[in-house]
Amino acid sequence: MSEESDLEKSEPASPRRLEKAREEGDVPRSRELATCTMLLAAGCGLWFTGESALRQISALLASSLAFERQQAFDFNLLVARNAGKIADVLLAFAPLAGLLLIVAVASPLLIGGWLFSGKALQPNFNRMNPLRGLMNMVSKHALVELGKAIGKTVVVGVVAWFAVTGEIDTMLSLAVTPLNTGTASLGHLLFNSFIAIVSGLVLIALIDAPYQVWHYADKLKMTREEVRQEAKESDGNPEIKAKIRQQQREMARRRMMAEVPTADVVVTNPTHYAVALKYADGKMGAPKVVAKGADEVAAKIREIAGENKVPLLEAPALARALYGHTDLGDEIPEALYAAVAEVLAYVFQLRSYSANGGVRPQEPAGLEVPPELDPLNPLYAAVRPGNAGEAAR
Repeated sequence: MSEESDLEKSEPASPRRLEKAREEGDVPRSRELATCTMLLAAGCGLWFTGESALRQISALLASSLAFERQQAFDFNLLVARNAGKIADVLLAFAPLAGLLLIVAVASPLLIGGWLFSGKALQPNFNRMNPLRGLMNMVSKHALVELGKAIGKTVVVGVVAWFAVTGEIDTMLSLAVTPLNTGTASLGHLLFNSFIAIVSGLVLIALIDAPYQVWHYADKLKMTREEVRQEAKESDGNPEIKAKIRQQQREMARRRMMAEVPTADVVVTNPTHYAVALKYADGKMGAPKVVAKGADEVAAKIREIAGENKVPLLEAPALARALYGHTDLGDEIPEALYAAVAEVLAYVFQLRSYSANGGVRPQEPAGLEVPPELDPLNPLYAAVRPGNAGEAAR
């Protein structure tokens, strides 16, 4: 069952898949909507500009039937005259043509949007596969297209039938109507029939456009395995990313351990935490943390410190405060200046004792750590209860 669900296309298309489809020239399109939009634009254009265009064409026709005798025998004059008449015809229909051009360019914005893809122009030999063509002929989409064609024919036929039968008397009377009146009546009849038929096409377009959007989304659906594979390709394999993060942590740990021998002192918890401090007078505003760690990392810091004769000082409260409130490379908090100053004073005295002898200095005891910085202090637990349990080790 799990394998079947993984192979079933039940997941919506990802943004990457949609973008890839657009790059290949695959976007939702509704031919019925485009056709209906163009016909409506043509009808509106004829309604507003048809009368003016008709007057211009009539005038051009009348002027074309009369010409000078000289033009009949001079080919150049005849060509120039006809070129002028053709330009006048084009100018008469220019508003309608401009409207149709604008609508043709803007209609893709209704569904799918503008798309310029060079891949769509490249030859695709899969489309020349006769077996695939036969399968497409009996596919669900082909049956839907057949149903749409039949439905469009029925709707247009029924609408045209009612539009024409309702004007039978007007059509019969055209035979005895004067030319001017008959021409106007015929124009209104044709225009009313055109609007009725286009109205039927509007109904088809309102059904087809949502269907095309749904069909496009359904066609690009993905299986769960495809979603997982795409996530791996986009974000990288989780196992590889985990290994990279582990290697990065190891490199950071090695760099940190390399700083331990340069530290002045390592403050310990004594076993769970270890924080290495370094201070260079005149170069640092305050002592800095060059290494810190817990449990195994703390043990490694103590081991390296011992090998390099870096002093170890047990100060549990101070170690907890330094571990909890500093990051690598940070200067210690101002509230810990006094306690760390006592520690460094002890370290410098210990160095002097090791070099010159004398009385061995005593380790500082009772270092004052502000209660709000010590995770074991009740005041700290009240302020930050989530960290108290971990730091209590």
